[in-house]
Amino acid sequence: MKLKKASGSHGIAALAALAAFAGPAAHAQDAGWYGGANVGRSAAKIDDARISSSLLSGGFTSSSIADDDRSTGFKVFGGYQLNKNFAVEGGYFDLGKFGYTATTVPAGTLNGAIKLRGLNLDLVGTLPLSDRFSAIGRAGVNYAQARDTFRGTGAVQVGNPNPRANDTNYKLGLGLQYAMSESLAVRAEAERYRVNDAVGNRGHVDLFSVGLVYRFGGKTQAPVTRMAMVEPVREVAVAAPPPPPPAPPAPRFEKYTLSATELFAFDSAELRLPQPRLDEIATAIAGNREATDIVISGYTDRIGSDAYNQRLSERRAMAVKAYLAGKGIASDRLKARGRGEADPVVTCSDKKLSALIDCLEPNRRVEVEKITVERRVQ
Repeated sequence: MKLKKASGSHGIAALAALAAFAGPAAHAQDAGWYGGANVGRSAAKIDDARISSSLLSGGFTSSSIADDDRSTGFKVFGGYQLNKNFAVEGGYFDLGKFGYTATTVPAGTLNGAIKLRGLNLDLVGTLPLSDRFSAIGRAGVNYAQARDTFRGTGAVQVGNPNPRANDTNYKLGLGLQYAMSESLAVRAEAERYRVNDAVGNRGHVDLFSVGLVYRFGGKTQAPVTRMAMVEPVREVAVAAPPPPPPAPPAPRFEKYTLSATELFAFDSAELRLPQPRLDEIATAIAGNREATDIVISGYTDRIGSDAYNQRLSERRAMAVKAYLAGKGIASDRLKARGRGEADPVVTCSDKKLSALIDCLEPNRRVEVEKITVERRVQ
C-alpha cells in the first residue's frame, strides 16, 4: 500500500498497515473419527507505534489512533483419534475482522482493516484428569488468507487499497474437555495463530472458544441370548438277565462367574487381596480330579476400543490362572483366554458415562468353567 498527500506534488512510499498481531498467552475414546465446531472471541494487538512510524515516513503525523482489536471467530473441524492420547485434526477457521482508524496531520484519516481465515492441521494430545475431564494440547500449522482493506480521506490517499496474502505459519493451543456422554463432549480452548497481515508484518491472533465434539461409530450392543439350563442325561443300562446295575451319572461340570469389580480395581489386571472366592474355587478344583482343561474366561464391557478391551480381558484371565496355580492347581489343567466385549450379559443405553459404567458392570466378569460349584457373585 502507498500513501500520498492530496496535493499530488510528491509521491511517497509508506507502509502504514495492520501490524504485528499478539494476544494474551493461553494456558489432552480410543481410535475413531470425530467432528465438531467452536465459536468464541478472537483478540489481536494492533501495533499503533508502527502505524505512527509508517505514517511519519509518508509525511503525516498521527494525532490519534482508534483500534478495533476484538472480533468473533469460529472453527469447524474433523479428526481421527489414533489412541487414548493422540489424534490428528484438521479444519477451517475464521478469526474475524480487525482494524484501526488513524487521524492525521495534515488533516485526514487512514482506515485499515483485515480479515483472516484459512485451514489448519494439528496434532492433538489428550491427558485424562478424571473419568470425564481431560486436558488437551495442540501444535500444528495453519494456512491463512489475509485480506486487507485501506481507505484514506482528506490529505491521505491510498495507493494499494486491497493487498492480499496467503501464508503458512505455526499454530498452538491448550484447553479442557468434558465428556457429557460416550459420544458427546464439550471443549473450551485457547489457541494462538501466527499470521501474515499482507503488508509485510507477522504477528499473532488468539482465539478463545467453546464448542462441541461428536464421536462417530458408537457400538450397538448385540441382544443377549439366554440359554435354558438342561439337566444332565443319566445313562441307563439296557435291562438284561441278570440286570446290571445302572451306570453312574456323567460328571456335572458347572460354571463359576465372578464380578470383575470384586476381583480388580477399575481398568486394572492386578488382583485385590484377599480372594476367599478364588480360594473356594481352588478347593473345588483340587477335589475334582476329573475336571481337566478348566477354562478361565475374562470379559470386559463395551467402553473403550476392541483391541484395548481384548488385552485387558486376557491379562485378567491370566491373573486368575496364576492365582489358582499358586494354590496348588497344576497349570496344565488351567486354560486362560480373553473374550473382550463378547457375550454381554446386559445391554445399556444410558447417555451419562457414570450411569453407563454402572449399568454395564455385569459384563465385566471372569468365568471359570468345568468345576462343581455354580454361583453368581454380585
